[in-house]
Amino acid sequence: MSTGNEAPATWLSQDAYDRLQAELDEHIANRPVIAAEINARREEGDLKENGGYHAAREEQGKAEGRIRYLQELLRTAKVGTAPTADAVSPGMVVTIYFDDDTDDTETFLLGSREIAATTDLTVYSPESALGKAILGGRAGQTCTYTAPSGADIKVTVVSFEPFSG
Repeated sequence: MSTGNEAPATWLSQDAYDRLQAELDEHIANRPVIAAEINARREEGDLKENGGYHAAREEQGKAEGRIRYLQELLRTAKVGTAPTADAVSPGMVVTIYFDDDTDDTETFLLGSREIAATTDLTVYSPESALGKAILGGRAGQTCTYTAPSGADIKVTVVSFEPFSG
């Protein structure tokens, strides 16, 4: 039974999935190199004033965070083409226009920034102000959101279709 609290599925093309899996494998394979660097820097003496040691530890933290993120993303991602929907949802290519000006349009992908490398489209997160405003919207629907600058921006959904990668 669905509780309605599930996060929307992240859809990845097979190419994007394979690319992210290769990145994960590379990070995991690089773990011993980072550990060796930390050990080498630790041998240099006083850790309080050892910039190389602290830089290596910071690099290790970033790499481990990326590994955990990729593992979760790949564990939960769906590979293929997102099913068609009757409303804007993650994994869709969306066209909007701004402030009643039908000539001022923008087409972008609403989805994970991880798939940005697989497309020339701009990618907006469903968690962004624009993403939240249009999520669930239909063609012809107008939404308003507050930009990071504090300005209220009005957009109208022109069209949306599943991202094919």
